[in-house]
Amino acid sequence: MRLRTENLAAALAIASLIAAGCSNPRPNEPAPVTEAAQQRAPVPPAPVDDRPVIAAFGDSLTAGYGVGAGLSYPDYLQKEIDAHGYRYRVVNQGISGDTTSGGVSRIEEAIRLDPEIVILELGGNDGLRGLPLETTRQNLAEMATRLQAGGAKVLLAGMTLPRNYGPDYIKGFERIYTDLAREKRLALIPFLLEGVATRPALMQGDAIHPKAEGNKIVAATVFKHLRPLLKKSS
Repeated sequence: MRLRTENLAAALAIASLIAAGCSNPRPNEPAPVTEAAQQRAPVPPAPVDDRPVIAAFGDSLTAGYGVGAGLSYPDYLQKEIDAHGYRYRVVNQGISGDTTSGGVSRIEEAIRLDPEIVILELGGNDGLRGLPLETTRQNLAEMATRLQAGGAKVLLAGMTLPRNYGPDYIKGFERIYTDLAREKRLALIPFLLEGVATRPALMQGDAIHPKAEGNKIVAATVFKHLRPLLKKSS
């Protein structure tokens, strides 16, 4: 009986050693990472995008009203810039329905980006609402002045209005952009929707906002006038 007991004790001791050996990592193998350790592991920081900023500051034409994500003119403009080897980041600061007064109230948002260039596209909603031309002009002038004071170059996007607004009002409205560009030495896009507004196939049903294909053409127009302001990265 004693022999059997000793044999049983020895067998239990051997089994304990085997179990211990299986539960511990081998000398050359790393210990398994527990879930808690994974949670404690530091998360690598997101890469910093240090490209100079081009702020697209405007209304629904900039925001990309009525088209899907990634189909606004600033989205296509980014692709144009990348394709031509320029190193800039386009930031879309368009708000649908915005007027020049709204633009003045939020212009600091653009200035805080420390942009190298700002594409200033506002005034269309002022005109569609029949607001006083002098108010629109003063607001655009204030925004341009503040942007320039912050060190940004300004590319002003010219606009026009539907013909039923009358020739005098339309002529005065269009002159706002040409006059400001001359007085403040701004780069000017004579008409943002050049080659798009008069082509129904490129416009949405409201005849005001471009479809995605129209935004692609708008981006090409903007790039043509933006390109002289860009610098090739070294």
